[in-house]
Amino acid sequence: MRARWIVGVLLLLLAGCTNSSTTENGRITLRFQSLAWQEESVTANKELVKEWNATHPGVKVEYVQGSWDSVHDQLLTAFEGGEAPDIIHDASDDLADFAYGGYLADLTGLLPQRLTSDIPQRSWETATFDGRVYGVPFLQEPRVLIANAEWLEKSGVRIPTPERPWSWAEFRQITEQLSGDGRYGVAWPLKEPVSATLNLSLSAGGQLFHRGADGKVTVRFEKADRTVPRTIHDQANTDHSASPTTLGSGGSDTLPGFFGGKYAMVPLGFSYRQQIAQQAPEGFRWQVLPAPAGADGLTQGVSPQTLSVAEDSPHKKEAAEFVDFLLQPKNMVRLALGDWMLPTGTEALKDPALRTAKDGWATGTALAPHLRPAPAQSVRGYPEWKDKVATPAFQEYYSGAIDLGELRKRLEDDGNPVLARYQR
Repeated sequence: MRARWIVGVLLLLLAGCTNSSTTENGRITLRFQSLAWQEESVTANKELVKEWNATHPGVKVEYVQGSWDSVHDQLLTAFEGGEAPDIIHDASDDLADFAYGGYLADLTGLLPQRLTSDIPQRSWETATFDGRVYGVPFLQEPRVLIANAEWLEKSGVRIPTPERPWSWAEFRQITEQLSGDGRYGVAWPLKEPVSATLNLSLSAGGQLFHRGADGKVTVRFEKADRTVPRTIHDQANTDHSASPTTLGSGGSDTLPGFFGGKYAMVPLGFSYRQQIAQQAPEGFRWQVLPAPAGADGLTQGVSPQTLSVAEDSPHKKEAAEFVDFLLQPKNMVRLALGDWMLPTGTEALKDPALRTAKDGWATGTALAPHLRPAPAQSVRGYPEWKDKVATPAFQEYYSGAIDLGELRKRLEDDGNPVLARYQR
């Protein structure tokens, strides 16, 4: 009797160490933590959960609202406490430590062929670590130039297209041509300068992180890595064609000046179009232009939004089935429209709603084939390197406080020891 009691206590303790999905009266309940925050996106996610529950009586999904502001620390606490949601919404550049830490399920073999073949391999690479897939990349956003259409038309400059983009040198020349009388050709919002710089640097062939045969990563700030940061630095400090006051600002902070005619262009993530469409004054005409191209064309890095399954979930198969439901092509289009982003799925990208000229959708879909995994995607220790080394170094360089040689020294000499602590 005592032995049976001990076994019962152990089973209860083991149950307490798993995540919070439950089975009651033969019905499974899964928790789906979504980071959707825009009203349209939250509505789309909740509607899809409701549709799933109406058509899957054996598996109920509970919608849990998360926040991008605190997702990493919140998930880490949940993982360590055995309370992680079954289905996890995150971004691919946040997955590496969770994947290597054993907190996320390997989705290899759990996902249907329809889904694995619909999403390009270049997107799967953003969520693949040591050959295992720890998330499904489903939404992505390139960085584009949001331009004052009337200003550019009156200036007579050549308007770039995805077929004929500006080079980085031409972009610098044009922003200088557009500047003067207290107005600037561009406003760079670089409060968080690292991802923007590294992702755009792929167009010039920049790589920065180099993985050796032993698997260890080192930082090398080579010639191709300098094109984008030098352009930004020279616009702000030499040509005075970039507003010096926005270098420490977030993207939304630049919009009042943009609407007020102070800046001709603002480089922003694709999803900012929603704010612009909602906030632009009546009669204000804006357009979406591709980011400048370098030696590698329009290539740029992205960190797609992802859906993962917790390793501790006792219902991985059912969780993967819900992910497949969410990412049916028609549903992926709904999620993309709600977030004003691009779907990764090739079928979803064909949808006419994502190819209209209105609000620059067509420009975005034209950029989709050029999107690649962000340079830091699989680099362990990247968050610490970014916060302690790269962010202050780039901020000082862009403000003119240090030169290119000092920037290189900071990134390489200070950055490599930080990353070395995470090497396996």
